Amino acid sequence: MTAGPSAPRTARGPLRAGSALLLGLLLAVLVTAPAQAAGYRYWSFWEREGSTWNYATQGPAQLRPDDGSVLGFRFAVSAEADASAAPRSKAGFAEVCAGTEERDGRKRIALVIDFGTAADAPRGERPPKARTVCAGVSEDASAADALAAVAPPLRYDSSALLCAVAGYPGTGCGEQVPGSGEPSAEESSDTAAGSEQSGSASASGSDGPSAGLLVGAGAVAVLGVAALWQSRRRRG
Repeated sequence: MTAGPSAPRTARGPLRAGSALLLGLLLAVLVTAPAQAAGYRYWSFWEREGSTWNYATQGPAQLRPDDGSVLGFRFAVSAEADASAAPRSKAGFAEVCAGTEERDGRKRIALVIDFGTAADAPRGERPPKARTVCAGVSEDASAADALAAVAPPLRYDSSALLCAVAGYPGTGCGEQVPGSGEPSAEESSDTAAGSEQSGSASASGSDGPSAGLLVGAGAVAVLGVAALWQSRRRRG
């Protein structure tokens, strides 16, 4: 009789369809899993308004700050200009420039220079301690002039990109650092001496299970369907 073998044959269709569906889902997860963003290691330039750091809309050579301004420079690896790369000090103008007298024809600029964390440092280099300093400069001086007056030597590339402050880092300029889009985990603990942490950076979270977990679950499910199909085939 031929009735016996017919049952396994009719079961193979749904099993194969289910296996194909799970394989498709597995491939979809692999294709759509977000790649970790590449970042850049560079000096960023900030302006302080009240207690908030804002990314500067002009370069240090173009901006001519007023007396009483607070400017910040931060060395970090960042995928984009956001608060995670802002200077970590809360010091304001009154604190930084308390010992600098007002003079005719001069202006006082409070500068916060944050050399960043060890995790952001180029290989073989160690970031200096953060510093705050009051620059007394001429009334028409730019932010770059103020920085040069208190933190030499500065280093620029051929495109006038700020590469080093007070000689740090010794090499490199705005180089790409693959897979560094996530904020540094040690931001909250690696605070440079003499500088208070702003606490404005927030930890990056995940909205769902990781791609690895989904891929693993899909693979297990596919293997389960294959094993079930093989078992029914043997019994047939």
